[in-house]
Amino acid sequence: MGRGRQKAKQTKVARELKYRSVSTDFASLEEELRQHSGNDIPAAYADLAEAYSPDDDEADQEESEPEGPDDEAT
Repeated sequence: MGRGRQKAKQTKVARELKYRSVSTDFASLEEELRQHSGNDIPAAYADLAEAYSPDDDEADQEESEPEGPDDEAT
């Protein structure tokens, strides 16, 4: 497909998107978003989420350790 045809097709699609009247049901969208908010992890992935979740003890240890040889030289 030549550049002229490709540009015309893209212009047509852009024009359709711009002028199409879309009626959005905000009430159902809000309800759907409220249902999925939070830390709802499917049962199939619960073991992975637990394995990769940061533990508070490990985070405290990482903060207290020096970051590199620059810290030791001073």
